[in-house]
Amino acid sequence: MTDPLSIALVGLSVLAVAALAAFAGLRAFAGWLELKRAELDGQIDADLAPAGGMIEIADLRERVRKLEAIAAGIDP
Repeated sequence: MTDPLSIALVGLSVLAVAALAAFAGLRAFAGWLELKRAELDGQIDADLAPAGGMIEIADLRERVRKLEAIAAGIDP
């Protein structure tokens, strides 16, 4: 494996893999930064977990039932 061509090919392959890994890492970091910007802008509620969202929906449904009962004249 002392052939200069094979050494160059191995070196270029390693360089290409390193460049692809760096590119993928930078893209992931940019996506993460965009997510954090969206959270700071208030577009995404960072504190609301999926289970918390389900609990909130159940709470809203219960409130709607109570309001409908009041509107219909039935004591909830």
